[in-house]
Amino acid sequence: MIALPSPSDVSSSRGTALQRSAIEYILDLPFIDNNKVRLLRNGRETFRAIVDLILSARHIICIEFYIFKDDETGKELAELLKEKSRHGIKVYLLYDHFGSFLTSRRFWSDLKKSGIKVRISNPFKWSAPQGYIYRNHKKLLIIDGSKAITGGFNIADEYHGHFKKKAEIWRDTGIYLEGPVASALLNIFRKSWSTWKGERITCATESRIFDRGVPVIPIFANSGRARRKMRKLLIYSIKNAKENILLTTAYFIPSKRVFRALIGAASKGVHIKLLLPAQSDVLPVFYAGRNYYEKLLKAGVEIYNYEESVLHAKTMVFDGCWSIIGSANLDLQSWRRNDESNVGILNRGFSMGMTETFQNDLKNSFKVDLDSWRRRPLFRKFLEKFFYLMMKKL
Repeated sequence: MIALPSPSDVSSSRGTALQRSAIEYILDLPFIDNNKVRLLRNGRETFRAIVDLILSARHIICIEFYIFKDDETGKELAELLKEKSRHGIKVYLLYDHFGSFLTSRRFWSDLKKSGIKVRISNPFKWSAPQGYIYRNHKKLLIIDGSKAITGGFNIADEYHGHFKKKAEIWRDTGIYLEGPVASALLNIFRKSWSTWKGERITCATESRIFDRGVPVIPIFANSGRARRKMRKLLIYSIKNAKENILLTTAYFIPSKRVFRALIGAASKGVHIKLLLPAQSDVLPVFYAGRNYYEKLLKAGVEIYNYEESVLHAKTMVFDGCWSIIGSANLDLQSWRRNDESNVGILNRGFSMGMTETFQNDLKNSFKVDLDSWRRRPLFRKFLEKFFYLMMKKL
């Protein structure tokens, strides 16, 4: 049971029970004040920001990604990193073994030859094959300990689209961060780097402080304990929202507690909109998630399916004042097995931008109607139930 603070601690949030000190209590971390933040609304905007940041680096570049492909996007980014390394900038790159399994060994060896430090997270071990279900799903770029970018994207053409203009670009969201929070993210990266036997990272950081900046709290999961805190925060945010909840996720298999919390919030009159993909790159998860639709629709939750491209974003907005953006999906893999990178922002101005982006996404989506949903083909109902039962056993 969480002892909640008094209503006067709500950080000027109207019509909400979401409180700054309660969030800090759950995560056992303080908000970091005085930051500049900018929402990166699509892949091209995100990768422009990534390139600009790398070019601006003067001391150190830290990169941590689940997927880092050796396609056109990956190669272009690799050339930038090599160039910075040749000019004396220290570059540290951490990638997940499973996520980047198809990336060639030559690609990594070329990076190492240019002076870039490369480490692998969660490599497969014949002595402990069961450990391979755990993934480093983080997406993070830190420059000089003063600027950072995170979000739901990976390093691959499907998230970028610049080099293949006719190709379909996946729908994703990122966030640019500048200020004291970037130094905190560098310390988190250092710990992750050290976990996978990377050498000690030394960098004198000096972050600019923005006097009227935004409070940001890191919501990173690098352990079972951290994932439990992340789950508690999600339940708290759902249960204490009073007006509306906007959830976007690529993969949707909620836990029983999250599912019950959504049903309970809807029954209390909270307006909940859930944006999910109309097409997916992981069909078992796609069908398993649709098994939850009918009960959610009956409870009053609005469900939308994004049609324009593959939806890969992971964002949440509660009562127009509390936002979470990052790499964690609303599925059991993210909340129980993955290392994840998210940030929470308690600010109405930023949440307004998140809400506008959500509303724009709805324009490229169709609303799922309960009566029409019940009339869907029998074979789809079978696939939904089959994969739902299969996923429950994993």
